[in-house]
Amino acid sequence: MDKVFSHDGTAIAYELTGQGPALVLVGGAFQRRGDFGELPELLAGHFSVITFDRRGRGDSGDTAPYDVQREVEDLDALIRRAGGTAFVHGMSSGAVLALEAAARGSAISRLSVYEPPFVVDDSRPPLPADYLAHLSTLVKDGSRGDAVSYFLTRAVGVPADVVAGMRHAPFWADMEAVAHTLPYDGAIMGDTMSGRPLPIGRWTSLADRLLVLDGGASDSWIRNGARALPGLHRTLDGQDHSVDPHVLAPALIDFFTTGETA
Repeated sequence: MDKVFSHDGTAIAYELTGQGPALVLVGGAFQRRGDFGELPELLAGHFSVITFDRRGRGDSGDTAPYDVQREVEDLDALIRRAGGTAFVHGMSSGAVLALEAAARGSAISRLSVYEPPFVVDDSRPPLPADYLAHLSTLVKDGSRGDAVSYFLTRAVGVPADVVAGMRHAPFWADMEAVAHTLPYDGAIMGDTMSGRPLPIGRWTSLADRLLVLDGGASDSWIRNGARALPGLHRTLDGQDHSVDPHVLAPALIDFFTTGETA
């Protein structure tokens, strides 16, 4: 593990695996640098793979007040450490952070995203209008477990009875440990889970260097959201939001080495 320092001085912890062109993996809600399973090792024969703790998580620092631009600057610091330009792959809300970074001028030569959780139609209920405010209040009040539950039921769509059972699982404590960063993901998503179409032209400039992936076994709402983006699209058969690294890795290798998919 090593660290880089973002524009505001925040230390961002990262790990580097493999050799070759730099490929930065950007995690979604709850994810830390060690939560990508076998994916870094599967990619390491082709790339210098960087995994990192997003600010507020793991061994990374945090600086108030939160702003999406600060997370973009975190990614910029990692890209500079990698040599000044990089490939980037984003998962879930981390995919939206990566999209924002690329659109704001980060030195991302090619970008892939897996299932950004957009809600662009009526295939599922949109987030409540006060979602971010309520989530932030729960965090501010120290109600970490309730914040996790609110995120899982309202943003992810997990049934309440299932979430109640999850509270007794060993992994619940790990989720609570980073619950204070859930409003960060809410800020990154903005109004893209409102049930309305994505803003026209927001990411159009990325179309010629963007791969958008979804899982064939995923819910229709998240697949519809992925298809609303410009770029090259590919569905990974049999996969859902918890994509198998052994299925994902070949798609990324094809795209980042040739610009195409198999």
